[in-house]
Amino acid sequence: MAGRSQPVLAGVVTALVGFASSFTVVLAGLRAVGASDAQAASGLLAVCVAAGISAVWLGVRHRIPISIAWSTPGAALLVATGAVPGGWPVAVGAFLVSGALIVAAGLFPALGRAVAAIPRPIAGAMLAGVLLPLCTAPVRALVEVPRLAVPVVSVWLLLHRFARRWAVPGALVVAVVAIAVTTPVAGLGGTRLLPVVELTAPAWNVAALIGLALPLFLVTMAAQNVPGMAVLVGYGYRPPFGAALRATGLTTLAAAPAGGHAVNLAAITAALAAGPDAHPDPDRRWIASVTAGIGLALLGLGAGAATALVALAPPVLIEAVAGLALLGALATALTSALAEPAAREAAVVTFIVTASGVTLAGVGGAFWGLVAGGLMLMLFRHRPATPATPAASTASPASPAATASPAAAASPAATASSVPAVGD
Repeated sequence: MAGRSQPVLAGVVTALVGFASSFTVVLAGLRAVGASDAQAASGLLAVCVAAGISAVWLGVRHRIPISIAWSTPGAALLVATGAVPGGWPVAVGAFLVSGALIVAAGLFPALGRAVAAIPRPIAGAMLAGVLLPLCTAPVRALVEVPRLAVPVVSVWLLLHRFARRWAVPGALVVAVVAIAVTTPVAGLGGTRLLPVVELTAPAWNVAALIGLALPLFLVTMAAQNVPGMAVLVGYGYRPPFGAALRATGLTTLAAAPAGGHAVNLAAITAALAAGPDAHPDPDRRWIASVTAGIGLALLGLGAGAATALVALAPPVLIEAVAGLALLGALATALTSALAEPAAREAAVVTFIVTASGVTLAGVGGAFWGLVAGGLMLMLFRHRPATPATPAASTASPASPAATASPAAAASPAATASSVPAVGD
């Protein structure tokens, strides 16, 4: 009996941790690009159901523990992008285009390889720049609403030390209690606890396609799909990458009119279903990913209550919980961005431009960060070599000359095998 229940329990834990750890990021992102509370609740429900359908289909079809989640870095990108020209319908149109690009990556492997070939420092720096605004929220919350933020951050620190997996869910529980204690009962009047699907007719403009749809596709692929596949390979599986991209891309297309921004392979929580804790027998672990998919879809029914909670709380407090969930991802992205000395300048430029939040020609900072970093990388790649001197032969191991040439460090072939993963 224990052997049969083990993967089911692992799947339940995967769903709970995945939902509680980052649903606040999703709601913050959808609201940032123009969704109303009802539309944000619909979007959260849509990505939960879409991810659940994808996980069940892929798990049953391939008998591999392919965990599916929403795009957490994609939601953080929405926060960083903010309101788009044309409002919420244009954001929905960008979600559709991003989903279509994911399907295309599944149909044409060369497109997926091209995304994976983005130099690791540039991909990491762009992701770090996207995550930075949310990751500063805990500091702002401690200053602006200390009575609410101090207990949240304290519990997160304590659990992060002794039960890391439950740090963000624990902080969220404390935030809920704090909001319930400080919110007048009258504030709950008229609150809709069950989500309702709110369909939106999409619209398109060039600025949103370049500034939102393309970056959303890139961060979803580079920070979720590629690392998620690497997790499965690390546990000895040979996952069908093309089939997974097609399934998640199609469900993203289906969820977009209801407000769902992106569905993709899970990266961090994938290990909960694919590892030995799910079941000693690797051939039985697919039950965990399927259970997690069903659990996530059911948790989506709480999207209305979750949105009501967000609406009642001080915005900075909800952003603080989201920021705590993304601190580990920020650390990983920064490490990836600065790991190669010869590409550090390009990575720093990418990070600064992306984090600045500038909008030029209606296009947000994430796209311009990629452009600026890419140009810097090309500049250093073609920089004339410095003639060798006797002093150069004694350069310290930490110097660029002693580690690798600029061309080697910037080469996509040298960096494509590793991209930063973000929490689900």
